[in-house]
Amino acid sequence: MFKKDSLQVITFQSYGTDTHFYMRGRALEDETINLEQKGLFGLLINSFKRFESDEIKHTELKITLPNGTILKTTTDDHGYFKIDAQLEGLSALTNDDGWLSFEVAYDDVNIKRSIQNSNRFPGELLIPGIKAEYGVISDIDDTIIHTGVVSTLKWKVLINSIFKSATSRIPLEGAADFYHKLHRGSSGKHANPIFYVSHSPWNLYRYLEFFLKQNTFPKGPILLRSFKDIFKKKSGDRPQKHIEIINILKAYPKFKFILIGDSGEHDADIYIEIADEFPTQVTAIYLRSVKHRKKMLRIRALFKNYDQIPVLLVESSDEAIEHAREHSFIA
Repeated sequence: MFKKDSLQVITFQSYGTDTHFYMRGRALEDETINLEQKGLFGLLINSFKRFESDEIKHTELKITLPNGTILKTTTDDHGYFKIDAQLEGLSALTNDDGWLSFEVAYDDVNIKRSIQNSNRFPGELLIPGIKAEYGVISDIDDTIIHTGVVSTLKWKVLINSIFKSATSRIPLEGAADFYHKLHRGSSGKHANPIFYVSHSPWNLYRYLEFFLKQNTFPKGPILLRSFKDIFKKKSGDRPQKHIEIINILKAYPKFKFILIGDSGEHDADIYIEIADEFPTQVTAIYLRSVKHRKKMLRIRALFKNYDQIPVLLVESSDEAIEHAREHSFIA
């Protein structure tokens, strides 16, 4: 008889406010994925494990905050869970960079399975502090990591996601330096929050988290989508990335934001619509140019007479840094 895999909880870095605790995660069997795996066969096995995950359905979990507050939730049909609670004084529980640490544990006495980490799984939630002067919301695909979203039939996306380890993926040149400058802001001493959004499924969360850390990008919430959202999407529905960005802006109504994306897919359309809907909050848009003539012609035409806020079609990170410095976004 096969030995059953031990249980684990993956917490997704999220964000909140002094009175709003919001976090998500997933309860899964441990598939022992090696993010530094090399070799074609090993990468194929890892990719299969990422997408053929064995979720733990309808199980009770508890979340313990540093002050002893306990919150409870139950996983859904796909093992996902979330906590959306109104509390008081959360900012007092954060570190100097605004991160609030907590622990998640299985809370079902009937579980007879082995549980990793002595049933203590760490999580973090970002609460921007008084040192923040603005926020940054950035796409991931072809904005900070080469994915090939403009390739025919998205074949490069498939190859990059399945046949390349997180350690071998190459960030766009100078991107990490640019993001650190934005994180430090106009004085070089701020702690501006960076939010990463993507159309990628949550199955790739640890892969993308590892990539960002490996390439020294500023730490920030990573917001993806579940496969069920992909298949439930109806014609006319807003993309999940669009919804996530609006949720961030609504969470911090007094904050201004810089939006960063690429010119390959729908970022330009999403960002211009959001800027029109939240004109006092969106302060600039940066779009990385892609090697696709028709797409670039469309994007240039879209912004030809747009003068509400600064918009830059970025050819290089140096160009973006120069523009940001001219507008006093960075030191």
